[in-house]
Amino acid sequence: MKIALLAHLKFPIVQPYPGGLEMHTHLLAGALRRHGHAVTLFASDGSDPALAPVCVCPPTGDGLGDPLRHAAIARAEQAAYVRIMDAVTADGFDLVHNNSLHDLPLRLSGALSIPMVTALHTPPFASLEAGVRAAAPGMVFAAVSKHTAEAWRGIVPAPVVIGNGVELTVFVHRPVPDPVPYVFWSGRIVPEKGLHLAIDAARAAGLPLHFAGPRPDPAYWAAWIAPRLGPDLTDLGHLGHAALARHLGGARAALVTPCWEEPFGLVVAEALACGTPVAGFRRGALPDILDASCGALGRPDDVASLAEAVAQAVRLDRRACRDRAEALFDADAMTAGYEALYDAALEAFHRMRIAPAPRLRRVVAAQA
Repeated sequence: MKIALLAHLKFPIVQPYPGGLEMHTHLLAGALRRHGHAVTLFASDGSDPALAPVCVCPPTGDGLGDPLRHAAIARAEQAAYVRIMDAVTADGFDLVHNNSLHDLPLRLSGALSIPMVTALHTPPFASLEAGVRAAAPGMVFAAVSKHTAEAWRGIVPAPVVIGNGVELTVFVHRPVPDPVPYVFWSGRIVPEKGLHLAIDAARAAGLPLHFAGPRPDPAYWAAWIAPRLGPDLTDLGHLGHAALARHLGGARAALVTPCWEEPFGLVVAEALACGTPVAGFRRGALPDILDASCGALGRPDDVASLAEAVAQAVRLDRRACRDRAEALFDADAMTAGYEALYDAALEAFHRMRIAPAPRLRRVVAAQA
């Protein structure tokens, strides 16, 4: 197929990844190409040239705490997605895969002469929910976890659950961790990821903590992380995947501490692929993707409960962790899931074009 893959525009699609969505988009683009598809990635400037992206604007960022910046971001993204949808309409694609989290591609999907598949990577929020409600009839949706599918259930009755994958050849199995014990945390260093709670729990469990990730929120770092720094913490900075896999694989356990309803949690899949058990909060999708063979979950936001989970996790079998990753998080299996979804979307779109339902006829007539 000739596929248009729409990224979000806040950060470039390149390593080291600012977050899980950038990693997923990069991985999917490469995997689809390896499966023989012609993929055009629409993304922001600075995205990986190996993907030959169509770069439509500078990265817009997230405008943390700045209303004027938020307004400027909204204008820039609106204009960029208009250009993207114009290019999609003109370029003879077979299908659009929408990873953007923006409402405009959904609102304009009814004007396309090809199907669009939209992946739901977050719980509902106002603008995305409005876009989903305005999408073309017959839009096909995927959700990255059962938890995320359930969060959208009242709006999207039956999204297909396709879990995120990781490159098992990069996140390789480490049967034996590093000889000097430590636990590991990675992610964006922002309040909703809860690094401060991971620090407190690691100390309560009596283990050094190594952590890695970008720092997009200086205020959170200054107020919550800097005062906790000490000799039992190692700040590794923002790591690419090879280094991330090395540090994950050497850990006795990975700490995953979401302070929100985490829709998936790629670090869980990455850790298990390395054979590293997970200790986390029982929140969001974590109970979907972990079981007792490879992880232990504590009460949300409860440091003492998480410390108990760490003590359980470090005793778990590392081979069982890798087995679960191979069963659930293989990037090729994820890609095959999306390919099946594309086939279903093309078939459904073709049926609607041949014999549109009465409701669709009324919508078309009203728009005319």
